[in-house]
Amino acid sequence: MSSLLRTAACAVSLVALATAAPPACQAQAWPTKPVRVVATFPPGGGADITGRLLGARLGELWKQPVIVENRTGAGGSVGAELVSRATPDGYTLLLVAASHAVNAALLQKLSFDLLRDFKPVALATSAPILLAVNPRVKATTLQEFTGLLRAQPDKLDYASCGMATTHHFTMELYKYDTKTAAVHIPHSCAAAVANAVGGQLDVIAVTLASALPFVQQGRLRALALSSHDRSRLAPDIPTFRDSGMAELKSFAVENYYGLLAPAATPTAVVTKVEADVRQVLDEPDLQKKLANAGLDPFFRSGADTMKLLRTDIERYRRIAAVAGIKQE
Repeated sequence: MSSLLRTAACAVSLVALATAAPPACQAQAWPTKPVRVVATFPPGGGADITGRLLGARLGELWKQPVIVENRTGAGGSVGAELVSRATPDGYTLLLVAASHAVNAALLQKLSFDLLRDFKPVALATSAPILLAVNPRVKATTLQEFTGLLRAQPDKLDYASCGMATTHHFTMELYKYDTKTAAVHIPHSCAAAVANAVGGQLDVIAVTLASALPFVQQGRLRALALSSHDRSRLAPDIPTFRDSGMAELKSFAVENYYGLLAPAATPTAVVTKVEADVRQVLDEPDLQKKLANAGLDPFFRSGADTMKLLRTDIERYRRIAAVAGIKQE
C-alpha cells in the first residue's frame, strides 16, 4: 500500500473512531469552545443576572467562556426562536424564564413549541413573588386577608408587575382557589411598590426583592410568598401553603429561571450541564451572590423542568380563560 493510501486509510479510521465515541466521551470533550447563553430580556433583570452569575461560575468550571447575549423582543420569543433553530451541539442555550410558559399558554402564533423544540437542561434560580398590603389594610395574615376579600368582594384593588405576568397569574390563581374577587390594576413592579408604600394602592403582588426593604421598614406588610418553600431572602415570611387554608395546601407559583437546549442536543451534553449547574448552585459563594441579587437557588433537573413547564402552560391557559387574561 502506498504512503498516500495508508494516510487516507488512517484518516478514515480516525473519523470512524470519533463518530463511534460513546456519549460519555462526547460529554467529557465538551465544551471545546465558548458557550453562548441567550437571555431574552434586557440586562439587569432576574434572567440576565442568573445567566451572568451562573455563566461566570460554569465558565470557570469548563475552562471556556460563557457568553450571555441579550436578545430581547416579543416577551422573550425572539431569543427563544433563535435558540430553537441553533445548531444542537450544546454551544447555544436559552435562558428560560417562567414568562416563556406564559407565552406558550397565551400566544397562538409562536414560531416554535416550547415543549417540542427544546430539551430542558435545568432550572437554576427563582425570584419569589410576594403578596403584600399597605399597613392600613385590616389583615395581618393571608387567612385574614382572604376573609376580608370574601366580606367585601371587588372592594379592594391589587397591582401586579404587569398584565399576564407570573405575578398577575399568582393573584388570579389565588382568587380562583379561594373563590374571592379583587380588581387587577397592571403596574410595573417598581410603580406598584411605590404606590402601595404611598397609600395609593392597598394590595400588591410583586417580586420579593423589590418590596422587601419596605417590609423591613414596616411600610408594607408581607402576607405570603407564592413559592413552594420559604425564601432564603426572608425566611420569616410564610408561603401561601403555610396559611393553614385547605384550598391553598398545594398552592405554588414559581418565578424561575433556567436553561434549555435545542431539542436535538446530545443527551450526554445536556446531562453534563445539568450536573454542573447543580454543583455550582451548592456553592456558598454563588448562593451569596444570588441572594444579593434577590434570587433564591432553585435547582430542578431537566425532567422536573419539563414537568413544571408543562404544568404551568396548562394551568396558565386554564386560568387565563377564566379571568380573561390576554397577552399584551
